[in-house]
Amino acid sequence: MGKTQEEIVKEMQQVVAQMVLDDLEENPEMANEYFDCDCCGKEKSLAGSIQYDKYRLCNDCVLLAETGFALKKFKTIQDLIDAMEDKRLEEECAFIKADEERQSKSENN
Repeated sequence: MGKTQEEIVKEMQQVVAQMVLDDLEENPEMANEYFDCDCCGKEKSLAGSIQYDKYRLCNDCVLLAETGFALKKFKTIQDLIDAMEDKRLEEECAFIKADEERQSKSENN
């Protein structure tokens, strides 16, 4: 008998959490290394991230990807990237707004 969706999700959570620990054990410097996730658009830690084809995904998005693959919600990483387009745009807009606010404050000082 196959695993339930809940069992699959719990298993994926454990695997992905372990990936962060393994990366940090192998290279503690990763705790201070960040990148912009190609999936969610957020600046995230390099620890626990994975390169899928041409996309670098943060640990949170790796969990979404691996769970989605295991549950057969999508077949390719491009399916997830496409589904997360709105989230990436929200992050980009938030970054631009914050940057404009910083520039405005520095001009007023």
